[in-house]
Amino acid sequence: MKVELSRRKFLKAGMVAGVAVYIAPLGGKAFAALFEDKILTPVAWDPKNGQAKVRIDGRAKVTGAKVFARDIRAKDMPHWPQQQAHAFILRATRADAAYAGLDLSLLGEDLKPDRLVTAADLERDGVAFPAFYGADMLLPEGKQAAYLGHAVAILIYKDFARYRFAKDALQFKDGVLRYGAPVPALERDPWGTFRFVRVGGATSADEDKFSSLGNAPVFPSMMRKQQPVWPDGIEHGKLGEQGMFYAKQIKAELDSPPADWLVLERSYKTQSVDTAALEPDNANCWYDADKQALHMVVATQGPQEVVDSALEMMKKCKLPLKALYLHPCYTVGYGSKDHYNFPFYGLACALYGGGLPVRLANDRYEQFQTSIKRHAFDMQYRMAVDRKSGMMQSFAGTFEGNGGGRSNFSPSVVMVAATAAQSIYYFPKNDFAAVAIASRAVDAGSARGYGTLQSMAATEMMVDEFAARLKLDPIEFRLRNALRSGMKNSQGAIPAGAIRVDEVLRKAQAHPLWTRRAQQKAAYELAHPGQRYGVGFACTQKDFGTGAESSLARIEIDADGKIRVWHSGTEIGTGMSTSQAIACAKWLSRPADAILTAVTEWPDLPVVATGDPYIMSQAEQDKLSANPRWSPTYCSPASATNSAYYYTHSTREAARVVFMHGLWPAAMAIWSQGVAGGQAASLVIRVEDARWVDGKLSAGGLEALPFEQLVRKAHELGLVTGAAVHVFNRWQWSEADWEIGGATVRLPVDGLSLRYGDGAAAAAAAARKALPKTPGGYHLLDRKRAYMPATQRNGAMVTYYSCVGTLVELAVHEGSGKVELLSHHSIMECGNMLSPQLVSSQLQGGLAMGIGHALHETMPLYEDGPGNGTWNFNRYHLPRASDVAVWKQTAEVLPPVSETDPPKGIAEVVMIPVVGAIVNGLAHAIGHRFTDLPVTPQRIQEVLA
Repeated sequence: MKVELSRRKFLKAGMVAGVAVYIAPLGGKAFAALFEDKILTPVAWDPKNGQAKVRIDGRAKVTGAKVFARDIRAKDMPHWPQQQAHAFILRATRADAAYAGLDLSLLGEDLKPDRLVTAADLERDGVAFPAFYGADMLLPEGKQAAYLGHAVAILIYKDFARYRFAKDALQFKDGVLRYGAPVPALERDPWGTFRFVRVGGATSADEDKFSSLGNAPVFPSMMRKQQPVWPDGIEHGKLGEQGMFYAKQIKAELDSPPADWLVLERSYKTQSVDTAALEPDNANCWYDADKQALHMVVATQGPQEVVDSALEMMKKCKLPLKALYLHPCYTVGYGSKDHYNFPFYGLACALYGGGLPVRLANDRYEQFQTSIKRHAFDMQYRMAVDRKSGMMQSFAGTFEGNGGGRSNFSPSVVMVAATAAQSIYYFPKNDFAAVAIASRAVDAGSARGYGTLQSMAATEMMVDEFAARLKLDPIEFRLRNALRSGMKNSQGAIPAGAIRVDEVLRKAQAHPLWTRRAQQKAAYELAHPGQRYGVGFACTQKDFGTGAESSLARIEIDADGKIRVWHSGTEIGTGMSTSQAIACAKWLSRPADAILTAVTEWPDLPVVATGDPYIMSQAEQDKLSANPRWSPTYCSPASATNSAYYYTHSTREAARVVFMHGLWPAAMAIWSQGVAGGQAASLVIRVEDARWVDGKLSAGGLEALPFEQLVRKAHELGLVTGAAVHVFNRWQWSEADWEIGGATVRLPVDGLSLRYGDGAAAAAAAARKALPKTPGGYHLLDRKRAYMPATQRNGAMVTYYSCVGTLVELAVHEGSGKVELLSHHSIMECGNMLSPQLVSSQLQGGLAMGIGHALHETMPLYEDGPGNGTWNFNRYHLPRASDVAVWKQTAEVLPPVSETDPPKGIAEVVMIPVVGAIVNGLAHAIGHRFTDLPVTPQRIQEVLA
């Protein structure tokens, strides 16, 4: 097989543990040759308003031409065998008895698989999951399934027809999997347990007595009967003991509150929800035994994670591997394709495919049975408010998330749920304990909302109930307690930048839906007998990021002025490729002409990432930072609402370096031409005065220079015309000192390499000869000093927030219990928008998902749930257009504080407040406060009966 590795083919190559790794980046020419024809088009840019007219992949989306991983067959892949094999997986539907083997007699002789793969095969060949995913990739005979839907065997067919008939013959049939005698329920310790205690000073500005940031989170001292045992509370003991000392003080005060306190205690429950990605999980993989090469076409949010995990998996395998070819495709997942195990089942299929590519693709029944679910939560809240002042005093909560059969991200999901529970409010004291239980349910993991949907919706329900008890306007009550800029969150950290919750609340308070709700209720119910009218409101702020965000970006401008961008981030339908092309305009006057995403190999900027960024000590970080190529992490998957802020940071920093050390000095050279310093000599020229106007650069009254002229000059003078950067964020950006052009500059990047124009003066060229040069013509810079965020900042948990408030107008039909959304209005704060159209689409999609969570979507956790393999959309109600007030929804976005505000991540927060707003609206309509979700017509009928 011939593989072309030229730069102009944009096919990156690298060596990892002796294995050559090749990645076809999304949007690259190599990718286009494999999957599509001109799906991406240059951004249609309107320089007057600085906005894109249409997204890069817009035409392909609306015409149905966009190609996803699921669409790919062996014949579409150059150099692959043309025959496509197919596979499906048999899964256990019982967890109360030992698995006793297969009965494939229903297949007869004609439909027997060409290859049957069982746990015995995997054991013999050393094929096992990477450590993150746990044990028993296939369930061995004689062992109890850890969860419903546990994979038992893989059936591989060399032709489609026999595969299809065989799958139909076995699907939904009892007796295919044999079981032994009943066994006791499997008991396992929780996947993760955390506790976050804070006791503040007299005001938020005063030093905390104890907090996660200032001291440490609290961890169990042991487990007893699968429940955490917390340390003893000792005031001057170890950190965990100190935390529990204050936790017990908080409990004692809530048990015996001051006379002026109103204390409410409530239980809230949320359901298990399917992520319902419209592209079911799939993989098409080929193992070429002769060349010891593995080829993978996969749907994933994190190509780098697939590479790392595939190499870890093959390292233990007895089958040799010399080359790994990964083709990450366009996909959509709402979190469900982030660190999910499906690509590795595809890998296993390839190993036993007999030299043929094997396609493993879920149908909808299989997708419900296996796809990552949003966690069901059981939460206990105790909150105290001073009756006289209406000020919140204390909040204690326990958060139990059902993680299902494999750990996945369950520990961090419950951790985030707890740290987000304060929502938009300031509490002087809090004690939040979170546990992710292991169960026989289908795996739960990363899903849009990531625990905060569950916890903040509950907080908003309780806040509304407090307002009613105190006879306060619910929004006025929120305003009294809203977190303001500079106040601390429940971990003791100060959120980044301006907190504009109060502005959102005031806009909602003045909206006609709110001011006229009493009159409208009377009028509507008079005009619609048998219906109850209500208006509800909720407001939340959601963190974005993980506390260990990293990305790489590279920007080049050729001599003709064409701008190209390479980025490590992955496009999963959010519009990331469009937004990152647009992000260049801030420094380069217009968007990129071409962008490649999902680039995971960076020979022009080699970066080494070792250690665990969440648990490493400060001493370890200091030692590792001495290596100028080291960073705590390499690159992040597309998750945690990270593209708008985190990905844009690396893109803009690369563009800024090109501007500051390429275009700006080129402009100064032109402005300084002529006698006695030219037109610039008589003026005071500062780079901060530089402005792009209609594609031309000016500053301080100087001649406006076209972009193309500046680029030619930069190339002519041998100035910077390309920059590759690596960035890292632990609730604060890493920084480093760099020597560029003979001067030391401090930049918020921890990795940097530069490309220069070819017309360098002799002296400048000689000075650069000492710098290491990559095959791509880049000069690697060694940072002079690194300023990494302190490891203690892990205790902050979150600092970046965006805010959305939502008003909902609804009607309840007394006879049927059906809830009709009449209209809803959202108010968002998201900094400077990269693309208003993308923001609008995120909001509309998020609202629909939130409405589904509040009113429609649910499934049983266990034997009657999707793990039995019989669930499909005929049993699962996704919201339709008629459910979401599609023609009557409105929205507004707060203008940024200034033109320098960064964009904020909003993909998750947009779905959260509508949940609490609906439940609060139902309380206004029928006078009952629901605490369990979803609020179905049956539950409403029970209340109204």
